[in-house]
Amino acid sequence: MPNETHQRIFLVVVDESEEMTVALHYAARRARNTGGRVALLHVIEPGELQQWGAIEELMKAEQREEAEQLLQKLAAEVVAISGNVPALYIREGNRSEQLLALIQEEPSISILVLAAGTGRGGPGPLISYVVGQMSGSLRIPVTIVPGNLSDPQLDAIT
Repeated sequence: MPNETHQRIFLVVVDESEEMTVALHYAARRARNTGGRVALLHVIEPGELQQWGAIEELMKAEQREEAEQLLQKLAAEVVAISGNVPALYIREGNRSEQLLALIQEEPSISILVLAAGTGRGGPGPLISYVVGQMSGSLRIPVTIVPGNLSDPQLDAIT
């Protein structure tokens, strides 16, 4: 196993999209096969009830609990595939801004793994942002995986 300071960290942005699971499985397989590790980022985006303080706080607490449960479930998948416990990050704010901030703050993150959407909506807003506006400001490579790959296909390319 490589020295932890030189370990590749594959960052996956966790959201509700179907293709996110493909990115997660790709990253976990790459981590397993290269002695790396996975990191999962879930961003809780701001709600629209800003004027109702108590209700907003309750909603934030519920969203955080849901995020923690989701990350724990996905972390179990990562452990089953890669053999290592992933790093978990929960942030609040704009997804794209929080992604860039995390990459800047965590020098251990080596590669961003995203899966492209397969529907009519194109690759997805995060991929469009990363390859467009963020491309010149990223210090790490980005791997974009087709969102419709099967597990055997992922095994073949990782």
